[in-house]
Amino acid sequence: MNGKSFFVDLTLCTACRGCQVACKQWKKLPAEKTRNMGSHQNPQDLSSKTLRLVRFNEVEDDKNKLNWFFFPEQCRHCIEPPCKYTVNMYAPGGVVQDPETGAVIMTDKAKTKVGKVESWELCPYNVPRQDPETGIWNKCDMCIDRVQMGMLPACVQSCPTGTMNFGDREEMLDLANKRLAEVKKTKPKAYLADPEDVRVIYLCESAPDSYHENLLASADQRNTLMANGPAPTKSSRRGFLTAALGKKNKA
Repeated sequence: MNGKSFFVDLTLCTACRGCQVACKQWKKLPAEKTRNMGSHQNPQDLSSKTLRLVRFNEVEDDKNKLNWFFFPEQCRHCIEPPCKYTVNMYAPGGVVQDPETGAVIMTDKAKTKVGKVESWELCPYNVPRQDPETGIWNKCDMCIDRVQMGMLPACVQSCPTGTMNFGDREEMLDLANKRLAEVKKTKPKAYLADPEDVRVIYLCESAPDSYHENLLASADQRNTLMANGPAPTKSSRRGFLTAALGKKNKA
């Protein structure tokens, strides 16, 4: 499988939020009014104007010690993107997939009536967000304009700790597996999140809920889709989602 991928090493993230700011700057996205919700995280969620967000989560371990877990969230750029099938049912041409990089891109045609479709209906990671005024959906596009010019995505360029990495998919998978083997020496429960299904590969050292409820593909959405049709024979989460959405698309 060719194209590009990110490797995001969560064991190195310090929540500096450089990636979050760099995304805003490169995309020329406006600031949003927020309020303190009792967390260092700001803002509290993704939006059509905040395409990547460093999430903060404080978790108590079995020794009653509190640990911070940071999760720089963005579109996962699924190998087989459910959002492409769903959005294009309502708005043909709304989501395209770049053949060279595999980037999943929402165009200005990705528009539905406000409130008609929820984010979780488009994405098992609940990432895309709709502009409440225009109805246009938006998310990370892999900084496709930069990548096509031979540049790194803005978030990767800004990362000071080595958390964010980007390159050819096979190279990133190799880097991820080598780093996983190293981390497992001290953190045996470490794992890669959905590496076979997405182009944003997270290395995690703790349980998924330590980071965010949508770190892995949504089990609830998967169960909902299961009611719409039989799962494919291949035991792949993305394969299942694709098959179910494909059936809906033909209905």
